[in-house]
Amino acid sequence: MRLDKFLKVSRLVKRRTVANELCDAKHVEVNGKTARASYEVKVGDVIAIQMGERRMEARVTDVKEYATKDNAASMYELI
Repeated sequence: MRLDKFLKVSRLVKRRTVANELCDAKHVEVNGKTARASYEVKVGDVIAIQMGERRMEARVTDVKEYATKDNAASMYELI
């Protein structure tokens, strides 16, 4: 699954366009490297998102095409 879609489905970012803009602005890293929106997310990847002063890191535990509000948080664990 693409990085921008994963961020939206897992609800780490509210909108896919915002996720895309964060990737274009180089505010998203995967495993310590700047990642593009087209990066293919795999289980075990560590995603770091910089939004202003706030930095969030999450490890991917599951990749699902669709997720409800209740089970979206099961797709990652915060570090």
